[in-house]
Amino acid sequence: MLEISVDKVGDYTVCRPSGELDAFTVGQFRESLNELGSAGRVLIDLSGVPFLDSAGLGALIGGVRRAREAGGDVAVYGARPAVARLLHTTGFDRVASVTENEAEAAKALVDAG
Repeated sequence: MLEISVDKVGDYTVCRPSGELDAFTVGQFRESLNELGSAGRVLIDLSGVPFLDSAGLGALIGGVRRAREAGGDVAVYGARPAVARLLHTTGFDRVASVTENEAEAAKALVDAG
């Protein structure tokens, strides 16, 4: 089961999925990212995600693309070691900023903008 919370924090929106991001749950995550596509600066907190598969990765990449098309950007933070390894191995960290914590992610968005 995947739960997603979304909060406005200062100049950015934080999306916090909690649960596995896989082929079974990715639809809900993709829908949330679609809704956030026009939110401007979006931070995605992956600290509550113990597992991410290719479907979840695809949703992340799609979310980054939609946000950028709308003039915004996305940064990811808090990934657990296995998820962080996947983000680095697949090159996702060259597509979007991947940082340790919310403050670093927010700074990456400011620096990129």
